Amino acid sequence: MNLNESIIIDIQSIINKARESAVRAIDHERVIMYWQIGKRIFEEEQNGRERAVYGKRLIEYLSDKLQPQFGQGFSSRNLINFRQFYRKFPIVSTLRTQLSWSHYRFLLTTNNNEKIDFYIQETVKNNWTARQLDRQIGSQLFERLLLSTDKESILSFARNEKQPAEPKEIIKDPMVLEFLGLKPEAAYFEKDLESALIIHLQEFMLELGNGFSFVARQKRIHLDGDDFFVDLVFYNRLLQCFVIIELKAHKITHGDLGQLQMYVNYYDRIEKLAHESPTVGILLCLEKNDTVVKFTLPEKSNIFASKYQLYLPTAEQLSQEINNEILKQKDKENE
Repeated sequence: MNLNESIIIDIQSIINKARESAVRAIDHERVIMYWQIGKRIFEEEQNGRERAVYGKRLIEYLSDKLQPQFGQGFSSRNLINFRQFYRKFPIVSTLRTQLSWSHYRFLLTTNNNEKIDFYIQETVKNNWTARQLDRQIGSQLFERLLLSTDKESILSFARNEKQPAEPKEIIKDPMVLEFLGLKPEAAYFEKDLESALIIHLQEFMLELGNGFSFVARQKRIHLDGDDFFVDLVFYNRLLQCFVIIELKAHKITHGDLGQLQMYVNYYDRIEKLAHESPTVGILLCLEKNDTVVKFTLPEKSNIFASKYQLYLPTAEQLSQEINNEILKQKDKENE
C-alpha cells in the first residue's frame, strides 16, 4: 500500500468514528431531553389536587400546545411515555449513552427491574440495535434463559462478573426462530430449515447468544470410505469449544442422538486442540422427549436437545415451560 492510500483510509476512519460519536451524542441529548420533560410533567402532576384527572388534562393540554410547534413527537401518547420514562429511571446519571430513545421506549414495556438491568447490560455488551432489543424482549430471552440456569447467574453473565462455565448455561430451550418465515402448519424438510437459517444467519446468531461464531455448513466427515455431513458447526469463544448443531424437523429419536454423538466424538478426537474444551452437540428438533434423551446419553454428556418453535411465545406459554422445568428438576432431586 502506498502513502496516499494509507492516509485516505486513516482519514475515512476518523470521519466515520466522528460521525458515529456525533449521532450517539445527539441521541443521548434527545434521551436527556425526554427525561427532563417527563420529570417536569411528573412534578406538575404532584401539585394537582385530583391527580388522575389533573394528569389527563395536563397531558392533553401540553400536547395541544407543543404539537403545532414541535411536531408529532409530542403527542399525548409520547408525553405519557416521557413521564413513565422518568418514573422508571429517576436518576439521570444512570442513563446509558449507548442507548437511544428507541431502546428506552422498548424497555418501558418491561416492569421487572432485574429484567430491565439484564436487557440494558446485554444491549451495551452486544451493541444491539433497538430492533434487536425489541426482538429479544418479545421472545422473552430472560425467561427462556431461566430454563437452563438461575437468575443470579443470568445477571452475573450480563454484567460480565462471571463467564459461563458449562454448556447448559449458554443453550436456550426453546429456541425461537420466528424470523425464518416458515409456517408451523406448513410441510418443510430439514434442508429447508437449514437454508432458512443460513439466509437469516445474523438473526440466528442473535438467538444463539453470546460468543458464537459460524464455522461451516454441511461439514463433510470422511470415515473409512463413508461420508457424513454435519448440518451446522459453530465455535463458542466463551467456552472455547466447537458447537455442532443437527437439525431435525420431527420429534427426537434415539437414532438422532446417536448420529450427533458420533459427530461430537469426531470433533473431540480429530478437530479439537489440546487447550480447547470438549465439543458441544445441540439437537435442534421440532419436538423432544426428555426421557429418550436421558436413557440414550450418558449421565454426564455434552449433548443437548433443544426444541425450536417458529413463532414468538406468549407469556402464558413461557410460564408453563418454566413451571414444567421446575417440576422436572424437583423430580430429579427426588430420584
